[in-house]
Amino acid sequence: MPPTFTDEGLQAALVIRSQLPNTAVLVLSQYVEERYAIDLIAHDTSKVGYLLKDRVADVRDFVEAVRRVGEGGTALDPEVVSQLLVRSRRSNPLGTLTDREQDVLRLMAEGRSNSAIGSVLFVSESAVEKHVSSIFTKLGLLPADTDHRRVLAVLRYLES
Repeated sequence: MPPTFTDEGLQAALVIRSQLPNTAVLVLSQYVEERYAIDLIAHDTSKVGYLLKDRVADVRDFVEAVRRVGEGGTALDPEVVSQLLVRSRRSNPLGTLTDREQDVLRLMAEGRSNSAIGSVLFVSESAVEKHVSSIFTKLGLLPADTDHRRVLAVLRYLES
């Protein structure tokens, strides 16, 4: 969109969504702009679409997307979804934890000791210690005299 042909269309879509929330908005963009895509769907995923121009080749598919958004649905290009999922994984290190590590962290959040966690999960205390160490590493919690990594890990868990 003029005047600079950069992000005016995306900015206009955000203004429309904020000022006229009942208005359906379908963005056609040359590329995925993650921050705009997130802002566009952050508060309400109804009546919104974000499609990439070069992937809208079939007129029937495009018309279907327009109808779906107009009727209150959502139309997101698979590339948009993919990039948002990748971003989500990058920004949420808890998503990198294994199922067992998540179990250990959940039990840590309940205030359990390593011994108690081992009893609940039927593993040795040393296995729990290895999981806890891995959790600290994956969450980027380096050893420090001023911080209690176990508490910081639990706080991240509770914030997610």
